[in-house]
Amino acid sequence: MHLAILSATRLRLILICGVGEGKMSIKEKLQHIGAELKGHAPFTAFGAVVGIIFMLIFRNIGKAHAGVLFSIFHPGHVLLSAMVTASLFAIHRQAKNFLLILVIGYVGSIGIATLSDSIVPYLGESLLGLDVPTHAEVHGHQVSDEHEEDPQQRTHRIHLGFIEDWYIVNPAAVLGVLIAYFVPRTKFPHAGHVLISTWASSSHILMNTQSDVTFAIMVATFAILFVAVWLPCCISDIVFPLLFVKSDLKLTDVC
Repeated sequence: MHLAILSATRLRLILICGVGEGKMSIKEKLQHIGAELKGHAPFTAFGAVVGIIFMLIFRNIGKAHAGVLFSIFHPGHVLLSAMVTASLFAIHRQAKNFLLILVIGYVGSIGIATLSDSIVPYLGESLLGLDVPTHAEVHGHQVSDEHEEDPQQRTHRIHLGFIEDWYIVNPAAVLGVLIAYFVPRTKFPHAGHVLISTWASSSHILMNTQSDVTFAIMVATFAILFVAVWLPCCISDIVFPLLFVKSDLKLTDVC
C-alpha cells in the first residue's frame, strides 16, 4: 500500500500498475477494487485508532465546541475530495468544460464527504446507543438550572455540513474544483485525506455522544470510524479513478 504523496498524474500511472494485454472486464475491475479495499484496511484501522485518541483528547470539549471542530475538518475533507475527484476526471477524460468538471467535483466531494463524516457516524451513533445519556447525566440535568443547557442541544441529529454550514462547505468544494481545474497535477496526500476524514467523523460523534467514554464505547467507536472512513474514502480515491481507466488496459497488480 502506497502512503506516499501522489499527484493526479502519478495516481493514474499507479492505478494501472501491472498493465497487461487484453481488456479488463467488469468482474476483474470488481476483484481489483476488492483487493484495494483489503490493502487499505490496515491504514484505515490506524486512522480509526488516531480518531479514538482524538476523541479522548477532546471528550470534555462540549457539543458546541465539537461542532466547531466539525466545521473545520469536514470542509477540509470536502476540499481534498473535490481536488482529487475533479483532477482525476479532468485528466482521464481530458475534460475542458469547467461546468462539467464543477458538477463532477462538487457532487463527488459533497456526496462522499457527507456519507463519511455525517451519515455513517450518525447511523453508528444510533445503532450503538451512543446518544443515550448516562444515569448521572440525566440526574445532573434534572437538578441543574433549567437554563443551563438548551434541550435542543441534547437532541441526537445528523449534521449535514453542506446545508447547515453551506457558507463554508460549498465554497470549499468549489475551491477544490478550481484548484484542480487550473493545477490538475497538484499533489494529494491520501494519508492526509484519511486522517482529516477520521477527525471529521470523530467530531460528529462527539457532538452526539452522551454516554461515558468507556472501553466498550471506544471499541464501538473504532468500528464506526473504520466503516466511516474505509468505504467512502476508498470509493473516492480508488473506485472513482478506476471508472476512468480505459477498458483496453488490464490491471494485474494491487497498487
